[in-house]
Amino acid sequence: MTRNPEGVGGFVINRRHVLQGGLFLGLLPSCSTVQAPRMIPVGQWQKLPTVPYPGKQDDIAFASPSRGWYGNGAGLLYRTQDGGDSWEEICSKPGTFVRALGFLDDHVGIMGNVGVGSFPNVIDRTPLYRTIDGGLTWTPVERIDGPIPDGICALDIVRFTGIDRGERLPAVLVHAAGRVGGPAHYLCSHDAGSTWQSQDLGSLTSAIFDVKFLGPRNGFLAGTSSPDLAKARGLILKTEDGGDTWREVFRSARPFETVWKLHFPSDGTGFGTVQSYDPDKAVSQRYIAKTTDAGDSWSEVPLVDDAGWRSFGIGFADDRLGWVGGNSGGLETRDGGSTWQRVEMGRAVNKIRFVEAPDRRLAYAIGSEVHRLELAEETGF
Repeated sequence: MTRNPEGVGGFVINRRHVLQGGLFLGLLPSCSTVQAPRMIPVGQWQKLPTVPYPGKQDDIAFASPSRGWYGNGAGLLYRTQDGGDSWEEICSKPGTFVRALGFLDDHVGIMGNVGVGSFPNVIDRTPLYRTIDGGLTWTPVERIDGPIPDGICALDIVRFTGIDRGERLPAVLVHAAGRVGGPAHYLCSHDAGSTWQSQDLGSLTSAIFDVKFLGPRNGFLAGTSSPDLAKARGLILKTEDGGDTWREVFRSARPFETVWKLHFPSDGTGFGTVQSYDPDKAVSQRYIAKTTDAGDSWSEVPLVDDAGWRSFGIGFADDRLGWVGGNSGGLETRDGGSTWQRVEMGRAVNKIRFVEAPDRRLAYAIGSEVHRLELAEETGF
């Protein structure tokens, strides 16, 4: 371990440290990978005062309960300093599609650009950017060792407690993956996003839509089996060695499908949205994927019987309470996915993020709009 010159995440870690047994003592909360208490909503999802956008906005990130960011396909980046009550435009990059965002603190952040060829009016070929001034300016990432990805669809920041000369100190890994339409690349950074190592995973999946790690070794990728939608099955890949090798742990049962987003409310329980493009209106049942054994095996759980439904983001406050965003609205479950009800949380929600505040827990959902929901710990069960 070497000290991080920018003071981000406490310490920089390399692959030797990640794979060396016994270095990490435990996972610090980055999103919600530790077992959470049972939660209940307080009121309804609240629409926040953001700039109207005609399509799906893809990611929102928070460094603290007050400071957060979101971006969109027009290359616009917005920031809040009051938990979402107000937003300001802080950066405009026409021709860039802000597909993924992650912030390590109030200053250092990573932005993934979807790249050329997937969407109209996107002319920027730079896959990754980095900021050290809270998103006001962004610098292209210049060092990617390995194949250069055409674009990025997802970022994941994981924080740990490590040991250096007998002292417990924080450490951080940043993961990236992409892209929609392919080709399929997975990347990892051990120095807060300054440099990256890249792998071509085209032999395992034709595209990667999401990445999620539960610790320094165990991680997951959401993908699809073929670039031909008529043959495509949704895939989930798992690594147990920090991303060196991957194996398939889930394949959907029908063609025209991808696995779009992943979320783990606890180390043992995880969910993924199975997205269908089947043109046959008679094929109307939609599903999610669920694991209860830390991702070694997955089952398909019915979501909604609606041929017009297309799933996007997924997020669970605990193993029971969760939401799926779709093209026409949202769905909520309070029993771990056994049953679902329609809920107003905006259209085309692509990402659901959870933020821990001193006196409360908040969920943020980004799609065509941005919504916020307050959560409370359930008592008496």
